[in-house]
Amino acid sequence: MLYSVKLQALSGVKPLKRSANLKDKLSPQKGWFCPSCKKAIFEALNFKKGMVLRAVVLLVCLISGFTGFAQETEAKKTTRPDIPGNFLVELGLNLKNGVVPPNFQKGFWGSRTINFYYQYPIRIRKSNFSFVPGIGLSLERWKFTNNYTLPNRPEADGSFPLVLASTIYPGTIKRSQLVNNYLEMPVEFRYDSKPEDMARSLSVVVGGRVGVLYDSFTKVDYTVDGDNKSMKDKQWHGLNQIRYGLYGRFGISGFSVFMYYNLSPMFQTNKGPDYSDMNSVTMGISINGF
Repeated sequence: MLYSVKLQALSGVKPLKRSANLKDKLSPQKGWFCPSCKKAIFEALNFKKGMVLRAVVLLVCLISGFTGFAQETEAKKTTRPDIPGNFLVELGLNLKNGVVPPNFQKGFWGSRTINFYYQYPIRIRKSNFSFVPGIGLSLERWKFTNNYTLPNRPEADGSFPLVLASTIYPGTIKRSQLVNNYLEMPVEFRYDSKPEDMARSLSVVVGGRVGVLYDSFTKVDYTVDGDNKSMKDKQWHGLNQIRYGLYGRFGISGFSVFMYYNLSPMFQTNKGPDYSDMNSVTMGISINGF
């Protein structure tokens, strides 16, 4: 106590006098917890509670709106376009038929066809039968396993015989092909066991198609002094520029097997190899989209 008094004397600071009202101000009745103070505190707490409640409500609204937008966007993305008709893709292997020239030796996998068709089914009343016209492309390829090809120029009689590609192109022959591309119009009659539910329907199709040859060429790949070369000869080579045939298809849902029988000869009369009137048959699978 004496030490404290000395310090105060040296510093010149007068000691604080305890206020007589300090105890009263700190009392529960009249101090910081007086009714007016309590009211202010409670109002502040209620204000904070209101702010928190409004923030929670706003957050819930934002989450709900974002979720609805995401669901709507996802629904729009998964909606398929409503295109009338349907698209048909066929993959088949080409088989030679009729009187075939002896040098027309084809490869099994290399001789193939791919068809792309757009079709528009017209249902006959409310029956299980439909009339289906269409239009599309038929891309046909023949691979010669014996490296023969069609010549650049016809013989004196106008025919195109099969000759060794090595007699036309130098070097080592690696591959020889004949490529024919057609614009076609298929027309078919189709039976569907469940016309209202095509995804589970059994389908039987018979029809015919007419095609116009719009592009034809031979292609020979060969090697000269280690360099790989490829040569195309674009011309008709005595081929029939109009072809027609019959086909059938059988399947479930969008998957089917088909066979196409070409009624017209591949080459024009007395224009093909050995004056052949050979034709072709194509068999394979088809996929019906949309």
